[in-house]
Amino acid sequence: MTAENEREIYHKLEAMKEIRNKTITLERLKRSILNEVRSGDQEGRCLAQYKREMELLQQEKMSHVEELRQIHADINAMETVIKQTEESMSRKLSAASRLHDDYRPLKAEVDLLRRQCLGLERLPDLHEEEGSPITPERFPAVVRQAGAGGAGGAGGAGLLAPAPRKPPPPPPAFRSALQQDFLTVSLRQQPPPMKSCLSCHQQIHRNAPICPLCKAKSRSRNPKKPKKK
Repeated sequence: MTAENEREIYHKLEAMKEIRNKTITLERLKRSILNEVRSGDQEGRCLAQYKREMELLQQEKMSHVEELRQIHADINAMETVIKQTEESMSRKLSAASRLHDDYRPLKAEVDLLRRQCLGLERLPDLHEEEGSPITPERFPAVVRQAGAGGAGGAGGAGLLAPAPRKPPPPPPAFRSALQQDFLTVSLRQQPPPMKSCLSCHQQIHRNAPICPLCKAKSRSRNPKKPKKK
């Protein structure tokens, strides 16, 4: 074997060695590429799931936003209803207070007339009536009126309203008849039949021959005509 042939064989051996080493490196690179691609595809599938979950979370967020918006709308509507109800309650209580201011002196006058003209007890106060929604604390004047009426003095009624002028007592016969009628109607829990006096225009008993306030003779608005013979 010549030296030239030896060099050629040597070069082939060196080339085979180099090819082997590079082939091993190439295989390693190929496996790495495949592993990275597989890992990338797996991450891609996970990414798609994450995005889907994100969409669901966004939808849930929007549903909660709508719920919160509806809750705020309900709160605003309820605040409006509460404000309107408070205003209505205030108006009604104010109206009741104004009516009570008219009722209080009128009741004191009626109680005084009942006591002086008929010898009767005072009418029950608002909070003393059965089933009444009014308590003694509702109108403080009611308590004062009750205390004054219980004392039985005319001065107590004067604390609530100016006492009317004391009328002269009616005749005994009329007072007895009127008192009997008044007691009968009171027992029945019905108001007595009344009419207006043609002189002072006050309400008096329908059968009263004279007005107990102005002493005017009571006349019928429609007197009976005498029958023709």
